[in-house]
Amino acid sequence: MAVYWLEFHGNVGHAWNGAWEFIANRTLASFTVEMAPMTMLFAALGALVGGVYAALDARFQRSERMLTYLEREVARELPALIRSGEDGQVEFKSTARWDLRSHKVSRALSDVVASTIAGFANSAGGSILIGVDDDAEIVGLSFDYETLRRKDRDGFAQFVMTLVSERLGGDSCRLVHVLFAELDGHDVCRVVVEPADAPVYFHDGTQSRFFVRTGNATRALDAREVIQYALSRWGPGHGSQ
Repeated sequence: MAVYWLEFHGNVGHAWNGAWEFIANRTLASFTVEMAPMTMLFAALGALVGGVYAALDARFQRSERMLTYLEREVARELPALIRSGEDGQVEFKSTARWDLRSHKVSRALSDVVASTIAGFANSAGGSILIGVDDDAEIVGLSFDYETLRRKDRDGFAQFVMTLVSERLGGDSCRLVHVLFAELDGHDVCRVVVEPADAPVYFHDGTQSRFFVRTGNATRALDAREVIQYALSRWGPGHGSQ
């Protein structure tokens, strides 16, 4: 605005006082009744741009944190994880579908996997190693493969993600990453779970439950515990479904 004034007033020595007066007048004019719609429009656009920028920045910051987490998790070699045994962030599962004792497909086994994923998501994240038994022996995925329409890694990955979507909700799929490795001639699946930024509930069709990791176990919280836990972990507004 000052440049515009000086362009049309050649006497620079006396121009500055007039320039400031010109700027003040134009600024005041923007707040007149006639200019109110335009002023409000620019204010709204400014607020919109600021809000979009803040949202993108927050999303970028979260992506950076999650990328760092995933890089750290993947860097932990599978044999080393197995040797270290189960803990607050590592869980072994012999199978996810096939019951080795009753020799049939068990939905209960799949639900245990889903509830463990929920427990990791509601805690500090972690990994489920499917195809490894409680004694750290490699069982492999061949039993589970035989229960699937597509009897390979892709079919198993699809099963895991469908399980997550059905039991934990579609929004939880972004927290889950399915990886595979071959150990001792057997496929092993590593399900890496990111820590969630909001409560993740397990739904079995009749009720919803909230799971967390406690030591090397996954346990359900009662209603009072859920409210207290969610408040301490995520803050106000996250204590209910």
